[in-house]
Amino acid sequence: MNQHHKPRAKQVFGSWFLLCVIGVTAVMAGCTDGKQTTDGQMAIVQSDTKDSLDLSADKLSPTIRHNHLNSGVITSTVLTINNDAKYANATHLPYANPDAPKGGVLSMSAIGMFNSLNSFIDQGIPATGTFYLYDTLMAGSLDEAYVLYPQLANAVTHNPDDDSWIIYHIHPDARFWDGSAVTAEDVKATFEAILTKGLMSWRGFLGGIDAIEVLDRHRVKFYFNQTASADLGASVGLMPVFAKADIEKRFDQVSLVPLMGSGAYQLELAEPSRRVRYVRDPNYWGRELMVNRGRFNFDVIEYQYFADEAVAFEAFKTGQYRFRIENDIKRWATFDQTNARTGVIQKVSLTNQNPVLMQGLVMNLRRPLFADKRVRQAMNLAFDFEWTNQQLLYGEYQRLTSYFFGSPLQAMGKPSAKELAVLQGLPLNLDEQSALTGVPMQPVSMGDGINRDNLLKARALLLDAGFTYHDGKLHDKNGQAVRLEILVQDDQYQAVLLPYITHLKRLGIDARLRRMDGSSYLHAKRAYEFDMIIDSFMQGNSPGAEQSYLWGSASADEAGNQNTIGIKSAAVDAVIAKLSKATSRQEIELYAKVLDRLLLAGEYMIPWYGKNSTDILYYQGYHHPKRPPTSSIGLDYWWYQHTD
Repeated sequence: MNQHHKPRAKQVFGSWFLLCVIGVTAVMAGCTDGKQTTDGQMAIVQSDTKDSLDLSADKLSPTIRHNHLNSGVITSTVLTINNDAKYANATHLPYANPDAPKGGVLSMSAIGMFNSLNSFIDQGIPATGTFYLYDTLMAGSLDEAYVLYPQLANAVTHNPDDDSWIIYHIHPDARFWDGSAVTAEDVKATFEAILTKGLMSWRGFLGGIDAIEVLDRHRVKFYFNQTASADLGASVGLMPVFAKADIEKRFDQVSLVPLMGSGAYQLELAEPSRRVRYVRDPNYWGRELMVNRGRFNFDVIEYQYFADEAVAFEAFKTGQYRFRIENDIKRWATFDQTNARTGVIQKVSLTNQNPVLMQGLVMNLRRPLFADKRVRQAMNLAFDFEWTNQQLLYGEYQRLTSYFFGSPLQAMGKPSAKELAVLQGLPLNLDEQSALTGVPMQPVSMGDGINRDNLLKARALLLDAGFTYHDGKLHDKNGQAVRLEILVQDDQYQAVLLPYITHLKRLGIDARLRRMDGSSYLHAKRAYEFDMIIDSFMQGNSPGAEQSYLWGSASADEAGNQNTIGIKSAAVDAVIAKLSKATSRQEIELYAKVLDRLLLAGEYMIPWYGKNSTDILYYQGYHHPKRPPTSSIGLDYWWYQHTD
């Protein structure tokens, strides 16, 4: 059984910056003088104006090099928000091995199909791993929340007390694959394309950008409106950058030729639905940057595509690919070296300090069936975690009880005085009133697989909500028999879902599993055309503005956004706004706990199970640093060295 559902929202640009990759297209108005346009749209600005700062001849210190006339303005090679940069003076990151050998192939699996190398638009199905092709302005630390180090930008100018603007200084040595220089114009063109034609989730996330001004060839200034989160200035630093000339030609085209980038890898080949290979660029301009020493060690990174996980696993055992993140607990628990050549395959579990991935069955609030909280509670009661964990999951997991499970952000028990004060100041709806008294207890069964007591409770809730029974079948208030589908992309969840389906049928619900091919499944998810679906919500240790596209009211009506549940709550919107503007670690933890309480109170999904470790199978020859990062397995810092 799966350890966790692989999220569609991929954490690729930093340990705390969570970007989703599903959206629709919108068009904005033309340019103005850098002010917000009258229709509220963002203005893209180009200017030849220079400010008083010139970094062309000086090397910056790791901290402050120059103060503007405004004493609050600083220029630094690191960017932090509510944190200190521990590695500002380091020659390499502590979880990197600067002496790691270069070479070898990192071969992994992917499920389904692809027909595009463009992962920045909502058309086509992008290949896995396209993030290897692109540098970002700065690189997020895998050990520190909200700490960024130089990549395409070698410095940043900002005012810690004024988050309405920020200036990124482009490294004069930064180069695209074709040898052309990366300039401020490319940065401006990138953001313009994303904001007008890119993924809806990205456009929503970056919606606080008011204007972009090109100061000169190597400096670009972002202006933010009053709706922007406090961390948006840092977040833009973790976006990919493409070449302006390529953007103008084909940004919004489905293509097997990637947009021109500056990353450590280039595309070697792309065979749709079979494999994609990225080859390390020997001329990569940024190989000696601090964040890149000991990083990008493999000559080739390859993903082989398979129809489902069962087929992929059999291919792994025969050596068709050689590195695997194992998400199926049965395969993990029962696998040993006798499954292949003795001693050839290594088995490693690496822990992390991130919130455990919240994953489970999402109920689509856009469906009238799930409008009543009592129905959602009944659906949760039908899931028998205790039996599932013991019989199918080898007792390895915990029931998830928080959207920030296992972290200091998790809400537990009754609200503290500070939490209660925040909650009492929010426009709570009827479903959210329970947040004032505590977090809901997840149902506990006898573990016998029958789940009788919980099903009786579920039946009582359904009757109380106005449903009736006729000939053993559940009918709604309009006399219609209750039917629902759970959409799945493959068979890997059947062992968990089929007993759940059985319990739903015992409640009189005509429940069914519906398997869809990858393309159809993705379309249904983007368009919210489902009753229930398996989904997951990845969180970092410093949540911020990205919460708006996970739970915000505006995102509920935007096809392709991450609010698959369809939450529309004034209280949730208000606390997300507070979280986005948090100015201290204490405020982040406070508002995250309040948000957690609101989401739990709504009982919008059926939480499944999880643990704070990643299970990995790999063939001999792969190595990782003795000291892994705290937030991930740090695969970028692994290397290959054959041992006889």
